[in-house]
Amino acid sequence: MMLASLFLVPARADAERAPDPKNLTELRKQAEQSARELEEATKALEKRRAAIAAAEKQLKEKLTALQELERKLAVMRQPVSQMAQLLYEQPIGADGVAPFLSGDAGVGTLRALSDAGQIVAVRQQAVEQTRVLYKDAERIAGEAQELRASNLLAEAQMSVQIDSLRERSDKIVKSLTAALVKLGIKIDKVGRAALSCNPLRAATATQYPNGLIPKSMLCPLQQKGFSLRADSAIAFVSLNEAYRRRFGKPMCVTDAYRSLAEQQAVYYRRPGFAAVPGRSNHGLGLAVDLCGGVERFRSAEFVWMEQNSKRYGWFHPAWAYSSPFEPWHWEYDPKLDTQG
Repeated sequence: MMLASLFLVPARADAERAPDPKNLTELRKQAEQSARELEEATKALEKRRAAIAAAEKQLKEKLTALQELERKLAVMRQPVSQMAQLLYEQPIGADGVAPFLSGDAGVGTLRALSDAGQIVAVRQQAVEQTRVLYKDAERIAGEAQELRASNLLAEAQMSVQIDSLRERSDKIVKSLTAALVKLGIKIDKVGRAALSCNPLRAATATQYPNGLIPKSMLCPLQQKGFSLRADSAIAFVSLNEAYRRRFGKPMCVTDAYRSLAEQQAVYYRRPGFAAVPGRSNHGLGLAVDLCGGVERFRSAEFVWMEQNSKRYGWFHPAWAYSSPFEPWHWEYDPKLDTQG
C-alpha cells in the first residue's frame, strides 16, 4: 500500500480561506480554527509516522529475505558448476555413446551414462529452482523499492503540510497580538506583545490545578494588573471595546484571574461571598468582578451587560442573582460566544 495516501489532512487553498477578519473576535476565531487544524494535522502526523515505522519494518524484513535468497542462489550455483566440471573431467568413455548404441557397452559405460543422466536431472532441477528464486528476488526488490519511495514521499508531504499549517497559525497569532496591542494590551519588558494570548494556551491551561495556572498561560487585559485564560481574555477585550463604544469608557475591573493564595485571602476576608479556595472560576481564569456601574443591580451598565455579554461568551451566572447576590461577578463560556 502506498503511504502517500494515508492520513492526509485536507488542505484548503488560500482562496478558500475565510476572508480577512473585520474585528478582534473574528481574528480570534480564525486563530482558534488554525490551532485546531494544526492539532488535527499533528495527530495525523503521529498516525502517519506509526504507519511509516510499520512500513520500514516491512521493508527491513523484505531486504533480509532478499539477502537470504541471494545466499541460497550462491549455494545452488555451486553444485551446478561442480556438476558441469565433473562431466567435463569425466566424460562417458573414450568413444562417447558409440558403444552403447552398437550394443557393445559394458558395465562401466552404463554406469557412466546413469551418472550423467542423474547429474543432468539434478542440474535441471537446480536451474529451475534458481529461476524461481531469481523471480522471488526481483519481486522482493521491487516491493522494497516501492516501500522506500512511498516512505520518502509520505515524509515530504507530511513535512510540507505541517510547516504550512504552523506558518498560517503563527501568522494569525501575530496578527491577533498586533490587534491586542493596538487596543491597549501592554508589552512586556522584552518587547513581546501578549504572546500568551495564543489560543493554543487555553487548552494547555486546563492541565493546571485551579489557582495554579502559570503566568505564561494567561493573557493580560487592557486593565493593568489583571489577566485571564487566553480565550476568555481575548473575548473580554472584544466585550470591553463594545462597552467602551456604548458608555465612552472601558469596563472597570476589580478582579480577574485569582491564584490559590489570593483565593484563600479573599475567602477569609469575605466569608460567604467567595468560593472555597480551589473551586472558584477565578482560579481557572474564566471569571471577572466588575465595577463602574455594573456592580449595581439593574443599573444601565448591568442591563447592557445582560443584553450583550453573551454575544462575547460572557454571562452572569444564575447563582450570582441570589446565592450569594453578586451583580459584579461575570463568567466566560466559549460555547456562548456568537461573534464572528
